[in-house]
Amino acid sequence: MLIKRHILFLLLSFTTITFSAQTLAEARKLYAEGNFVEAKPVFEKLVKATPSNANYNLWYGVCALRSGKAAEALPYLQTAVKRRVQDSQIFLAEACKELYLYEDAVNTLETYIADLKRRRKTSAEAEALLEQSRNGLRMIRGVEQVMIIDSLVVDKADFVSHYRLGADAGHLYTTNEFYKRDNDGNAFFMTEMGDRLYYGATLPNDSTLSLMVSEKFNSQWTNPTILPDNINEVGSSCAYPFVMPDGITIYYASDGDLSLGGYDIFVTRHDTEDDTYFTPENIGMPFNSPYNDYMYAIDEFNNLGWFASDRYQPEGKVCIYVFIPNDTKSVYSYENTDKEKLAKLAKIHAIKDSWINPTQVQDAQKRLANINDEPSNVTPKHDFEFVINDNYTYYQLTDFTSPQARNAYNRYRQMEIAHQETANRLEQLRVQYATSDAATKNRLRDNILQEELKEKELYEQMMQAAKEVRQLEKP
Repeated sequence: MLIKRHILFLLLSFTTITFSAQTLAEARKLYAEGNFVEAKPVFEKLVKATPSNANYNLWYGVCALRSGKAAEALPYLQTAVKRRVQDSQIFLAEACKELYLYEDAVNTLETYIADLKRRRKTSAEAEALLEQSRNGLRMIRGVEQVMIIDSLVVDKADFVSHYRLGADAGHLYTTNEFYKRDNDGNAFFMTEMGDRLYYGATLPNDSTLSLMVSEKFNSQWTNPTILPDNINEVGSSCAYPFVMPDGITIYYASDGDLSLGGYDIFVTRHDTEDDTYFTPENIGMPFNSPYNDYMYAIDEFNNLGWFASDRYQPEGKVCIYVFIPNDTKSVYSYENTDKEKLAKLAKIHAIKDSWINPTQVQDAQKRLANINDEPSNVTPKHDFEFVINDNYTYYQLTDFTSPQARNAYNRYRQMEIAHQETANRLEQLRVQYATSDAATKNRLRDNILQEELKEKELYEQMMQAAKEVRQLEKP
């Protein structure tokens, strides 16, 4: 690695040090071996004793950075760069990237890469870091206004067991649950009808994970099919898939070139007409970070979303965040929002910072509490309740005898969700109207009328869809 060569070069080339040779020698040996936590106290004493020493600033800054203390490292690395310590720029840029100071990281790396080229030195590592920093700069300019209502730190090995998705959202399994072998942190997603299975797996002679899909025929799973190259980017790992109930929208995690570092969450859609997938898009911040972020899932019935991240977590742990999915994406203003505040929102420094609408947060927390009150080790008897006629009421998709009726019910279910969402928005507008002044009431009146018309139209469509289900199903 280029960074290790830089460290060795620095240790061999600086000879004008007057501190205790034995203590310093031990620290430099630990530093060269990558034991930065152990070396850090010695370099801290050195830099406090001689704060103007450029080398001490670099060594202590790198130790702090590698110990997970990027904010602590920043001023020391800035001093090292100002003092022109060779190759110190890459460490400063790395600290800036971890602190979401992407403009500073980009400027530092562009200058550093130009210097490397003048010296005819390899710049591959710096250019990779520059690409990540540019990705971060694009994302920090479009941080989504998403309300995160809860978080939970759990063991990574079985983290998906803590996702409480409704039956209509599909099913998540650990490796142990599906293959009956030791958990490896991987996740398998099965569609709500149990006919498709998506997961990440390694191909022969390849150490990276690729997204696969298997279909179920006659109670048997077919041999897996790898998804296209525009999803399974060469040289990167792709895993943790989730497919929306529409059957065409796929969220997954990848550590490819468009990620900030580690896994990032991406979304793509299946073009059913020509059986291809659209170019995947990074869903941005706050969902993605310089750490590993993955397993994005949406429960439309409960209007809750889930994703996992190992940002700021110890080894073997992940944090699961629960959020309210947005109907349309809205972002914070990059120009009008304090940059420190924006960075905290992007990092998810405190979930309460994201609570734009406390009423919606409280409602979502109640929905989450109701889900969590259900025993996790008991399979619910009913996935839904749909009256076919006076004699028959269905509670599961497997109750349908007609495949056409089953598909029609899925269409009905989507209309039911859309109708409920519209009814909820209408109720919120009415509450807001009742407590507003005259000017605001005038502004809200047209919105309420439009939502009432939409709610009525959706209800009529939903009733027609229910009628179609009953006509197709003959118990």
